[in-house]
Amino acid sequence: MIPYLSFLLLSLVLLDREVVLSQECTKINVNTCKDCITSGAFCAWCKQKNFTNKGEQDSARCDTKEELEKRGCTETNIINPSSIFTPTVDIPLRSGNQPIQLAPQQIHLELRPGKPTTFPVRFKRAEGYPVDLYYLMDLSYSMNDDLKKVKDLGTDILKALKEITPYARIGFGSFVDKTVLPYTDSRPEKLKKPCPDAEQYCQAAFGYQHVLSLTDDGSRFQQEVSAQFISGNLDSPEGGLDAMMQAAVCGDKIGWGNNTRLLVYTSDAGFHFAGDGKLGSILTPNDGKCHLEGNRYTKSNELDYPSVGELAVKLAENNIQPIFAVTSDMKSVYKELSDMIPKSAVGELATDSSNVVTLIKDAYSNLSSTVIMEHNNLPDGVTISYISNCADKTKTNEPKRSCSNVKINQEISFDVTVTAERCMEPQSFEIRPLGFTEKLTVKIITPCQCDCDDQRDPADCNTNGHIECGICSCGPGHVGQNCEYRVGDKTEKELNQGCKRDNGTSICSNLGDCVCGVCQCHASETPGKQIYGTFCECDNMNCELNNGKLCGGHGKCDCGKCICEENYQGSACQCLRSDEVCKNANGTVCSGRGQCECNVCKCKPGYQPPFCGECPACPSPCPKYATCIECLAFGTGPHHRNCSESCSTIRPIIVDRLVDINVCKEKDFKDCWMFFSMKEMDGENVYEAQISKEQECPNILSAEFLAGVIAGGVLLGGLVVLFLWRGVVEVLDRTQKYHIASVTQMNIREQPEKECFTRRESFSKRSTN
Repeated sequence: MIPYLSFLLLSLVLLDREVVLSQECTKINVNTCKDCITSGAFCAWCKQKNFTNKGEQDSARCDTKEELEKRGCTETNIINPSSIFTPTVDIPLRSGNQPIQLAPQQIHLELRPGKPTTFPVRFKRAEGYPVDLYYLMDLSYSMNDDLKKVKDLGTDILKALKEITPYARIGFGSFVDKTVLPYTDSRPEKLKKPCPDAEQYCQAAFGYQHVLSLTDDGSRFQQEVSAQFISGNLDSPEGGLDAMMQAAVCGDKIGWGNNTRLLVYTSDAGFHFAGDGKLGSILTPNDGKCHLEGNRYTKSNELDYPSVGELAVKLAENNIQPIFAVTSDMKSVYKELSDMIPKSAVGELATDSSNVVTLIKDAYSNLSSTVIMEHNNLPDGVTISYISNCADKTKTNEPKRSCSNVKINQEISFDVTVTAERCMEPQSFEIRPLGFTEKLTVKIITPCQCDCDDQRDPADCNTNGHIECGICSCGPGHVGQNCEYRVGDKTEKELNQGCKRDNGTSICSNLGDCVCGVCQCHASETPGKQIYGTFCECDNMNCELNNGKLCGGHGKCDCGKCICEENYQGSACQCLRSDEVCKNANGTVCSGRGQCECNVCKCKPGYQPPFCGECPACPSPCPKYATCIECLAFGTGPHHRNCSESCSTIRPIIVDRLVDINVCKEKDFKDCWMFFSMKEMDGENVYEAQISKEQECPNILSAEFLAGVIAGGVLLGGLVVLFLWRGVVEVLDRTQKYHIASVTQMNIREQPEKECFTRRESFSKRSTN
């Protein structure tokens, strides 16, 4: 316990130093002790009776411990939870057949939100730590020589492990590739014998098969490996990632123990990965689950290859450290793969695998001498950081929290800092050295409730309530800081409604208490700050700053607006009250058409800075002032009797000839054209008008002559029309007379014919009789 006591003492010293340096308690809407301790890591609550003055808000009880003590709150009345750690399981580090390399094994943290705690984690690499080695071999046809050599070296591999640790076990598995095109020739005869015809002994095509579970029997390992035969496929990349995934997740079938877990992967070719399955119409993603039945991977032709990321996660979850023993032409490929898989190594394999024993020993030595701390299942709202204390006595904030070249029986440590950002239910997570099965379980609680243990007195709160953490909790029908007011017939809801601004939800802007329907504003904790207003909506601090000073130091803040001193102006009283910069060439401020604010003209609508001299969008003044021009220059028009009064804002200048290109042309009451130009002077609607003496009036004689011509033309036209009408009537009369005469003549001719016809008809009748 001595190391923990010294570490705890150091942590307390650093924590006290941090508190002194911070001295800050940020608080928003603090009304209770819980609100206080959860609003800031350095906020403390004073539960002392009568600590606040009348009208002072309850949040005055919330401040840093030092400030509360300065204001008279005794230490026993200050609630200020700290973040602490307590080791609950701490078995000492040891070697032997049941070694302990990581301590402590379980720790309990009480984390005040926002306030971190730091605890030590010790690691000691034990001598003779048990090792499980699973030999995963590529049995495609190009590895024929390698299989023969491994058969010879079977006992040597286990013997080499026994030199490292007396507790060693070894297992074996093999792989080729998926047994569909284009990876393998899918003809039935080729699936049975995918090797060349000259090869006498050949296994049927397969994806991955588990041959031997982990055992400490070297002779059995050699026996099982010797019974293996080579197989074959078509393409060069192999299905090694499929095999590694199954070896990682099928722990009960492989037989992984609570030991250092090594997976030796040997191949002379590359590997397929996620997405390559599409070439064989295999679209279902790899699910990362165990599918070994009868020691064969049964989903080889149904699931795609795993991605490198998925494989890395499963290897880390199961504390498996891969060693890639590959030929020289493949070393760079597997080096890139190793960079993406933590705690892995790459070794160059001889063409016949004759150096595999030495390769395994060297890779294991490198892997086991590197210690990387890792955590999992970190709860939301919890952060963690590490500082490594390695054997060279240096402290580093390495991202991987690692120490290298750690020798056997050499102890190192890591300072682990954990912070909870908010209150939460009890949580836990694990810390462990990557590649080792030992772990540290960290259990977290966040103390966010105040245990005030108030001593109740019937006289408290005017006998109308009781004390909770120093604050009166009033009984029914009473309100007020000390429960001194009776509510009466109105409900508390009805009374509170009169304290809400614009039918809002906050009572007295959250800056006061509603007492009998009237806001009593709190006394501010900020020195010099005053809170006021019907709804406590105003104060004398929330105004614009200039040069870091409220209202530039030249005014008073009143409910969000600066009231400036006599010689200053601007929204933050940032400008001297001076008009010099705003004067035009005539010395008029903003040309009489604006105001000078902070040395800038604020012009009336339409006029433009810098001096409000022009108004491009304004309508022409010529039509508006034409009657004034007429009376001023020619003494006629509607204003000729009171011209000086009606047109006092226009200064006329009579000229022989206008040279201004912007000439106005308007008519007077005699219908004569007047020619003039207008220039706007300083002020509003003040003009200087240059008026031409000459006018253009219509020619009177010509007009009379034109009128006579028009009248004569109208008379002549009338006569012509009259004669034409008379002629047409005469023609119509004569035509009608002729028609009547013709009809009469025809009737005369037809009368004798009718009489003759009558006689003939009478004669015919008599003859018949």
